[in-house]
Amino acid sequence: MAGVTPTRYRWGAIAWLLTLQFFVVETVVQLRTGGGYSRADDLISDLGTPASAAPLLMNASFVAQGVLIGAGAVLLRPALTGLGGRLVPAFLTAAAVGVVLVGLFPLGGQEDLHQAGAGLHFVGGGLGLLALAYAVRPRSEGLGTALALLGLLSTAMTVFFALGITSFLGEGGTERASAYPIPIGLALAGAGLWALGRRPATRPGPSLRELRARERAERAERDRERDAALEAATRPEPTRPQPDVEPDDDFDPEDPWAASRRRD
Repeated sequence: MAGVTPTRYRWGAIAWLLTLQFFVVETVVQLRTGGGYSRADDLISDLGTPASAAPLLMNASFVAQGVLIGAGAVLLRPALTGLGGRLVPAFLTAAAVGVVLVGLFPLGGQEDLHQAGAGLHFVGGGLGLLALAYAVRPRSEGLGTALALLGLLSTAMTVFFALGITSFLGEGGTERASAYPIPIGLALAGAGLWALGRRPATRPGPSLRELRARERAERAERDRERDAALEAATRPEPTRPQPDVEPDDDFDPEDPWAASRRRD
């Protein structure tokens, strides 16, 4: 797409792919706890508290996550089209700022800023994936559908977590069902946009709206032709005038050899 160089595609995609670092760091920190941590029952933020085995590593991962989300949104913004493309930077900026606040203000410190940051991250991330889905779907329906499903999952789980509906997955499991789709979706979007950007430019096909408008126009034209044919078939055929018989000026009534002519 015009306005996005291959280098910009590459670095934007790499930024969003690197958001997967969260899963690596979370697993490392969890393993260092010695088995006393449950992903189903314990919150993600518990790994960043002073009681954690490696709080600095976990909180650094949160801050890095925000930087990577924001960097990818800035670099890949020109590749996103439509209303969804215009909404992506706002939502993902909120998600990026939120997760940075989570890392800078861990649990056990300034709780209000930590909770506000977590809320911004979950809400902004889920809605950002939905906006991304609409922005990329004209270029790749498969990628757009995958992002829409991840965005719906994250948003729904955020609502359940906020309302305390956590008995099925557990508090930690519900929070992870809200948080995990965000880096997964961003990594998919980054890789997909990078791959699309490497393809030779082709003329885009007609949109679904254009195809429907074309179909309606063709249907109206067929109806018009049918009505015209029916009208022509039922219209009475005009009476043809009889040709006038020109009088024979050479007729001589006293000529016995002349052809006889009917007289009125």
